[in-house]
Amino acid sequence: MPIAELSGAVQYVMDLLGIFAFALSGAFLAVRKDFDIFGTVILSEAAGLGGGVFRDLVLGVAPVAFTDLGYFFAPCVAAVIVYFGHRLRHDDKVDEARLFDVSDAAALGLFSVTGTTKALTHGFNIPAAVTLGCASAVGGGVLAQLLALEQPTLLRWNRDLYALPALAGATLAALLYKTEVLNAATAIGTSLFAFGLRLLALRYNWRTPRSHFWRNPFAGMRQQPTTANPAPDSAAAPSMDADTVRLHSRKGDTSTQPLSATETVRLPHIDAEPPTRPGDRVLPLAEAPRPAPDPRLVLRRSSQQDQKERGRPPQGQ
Repeated sequence: MPIAELSGAVQYVMDLLGIFAFALSGAFLAVRKDFDIFGTVILSEAAGLGGGVFRDLVLGVAPVAFTDLGYFFAPCVAAVIVYFGHRLRHDDKVDEARLFDVSDAAALGLFSVTGTTKALTHGFNIPAAVTLGCASAVGGGVLAQLLALEQPTLLRWNRDLYALPALAGATLAALLYKTEVLNAATAIGTSLFAFGLRLLALRYNWRTPRSHFWRNPFAGMRQQPTTANPAPDSAAAPSMDADTVRLHSRKGDTSTQPLSATETVRLPHIDAEPPTRPGDRVLPLAEAPRPAPDPRLVLRRSSQQDQKERGRPPQGQ
């Protein structure tokens, strides 16, 4: 069977390259979090070996990370290279992010193929092998981000496609195995396909659509558009969500947009002056019209004065 070509040196080399690439991404994450050398090594080991250890445990075999020294020392070498390699400046943050993304994408493509291939050689069916291949491809990155107290990129809608390239690589590897054309060349080509798909997603910001339910979870509780002449006997002002605010950027625009972290909405003070239009005359405070007194107080005051004039003590005293 052509898949037997991957059971020897080819799969071993692809595993080492994937582990080293994932370890580089974990080391870059540790440096960005300002970890020490031991924290950088631990995060590199977690990123490089996490997916493979999970795959081997599901397959019921001894994890090769604990039986082969090459699997163990590859993340250590990546951690030392990143930690002592270059001092990052503020203008190097973009380059560091690119290196992180490229190394992570390379490992994603390699592990999606090797994980699926190893599951197929152990007798797993096609759906189970594809699932295990995706898990081995994204498991190391998820574990490293959890150790660094970051929300995994796999779970966030506002990050470029991450799980889909792994799923595409694993599915293509399984289809090639089904048609008996999976060999060293087609496996490397499948890895490059998943790697390129991840890079295209990073380049053009391809993302999964956001949940429609999240965008409008409480439609009846959101603030409604204000009318020109509101009813005077309205009971209470409508409520509005805490994470949204109505931004009237142009006349007649009543769309509800989420408030980003860089936007600031200034609410007017209660004692601020009312807005005026061109041509309006602003009256001084002394000439400003005052509200009419309460007629009940006027009647009570006049009745007390009448009782004083008649010589009777006012009521209530």
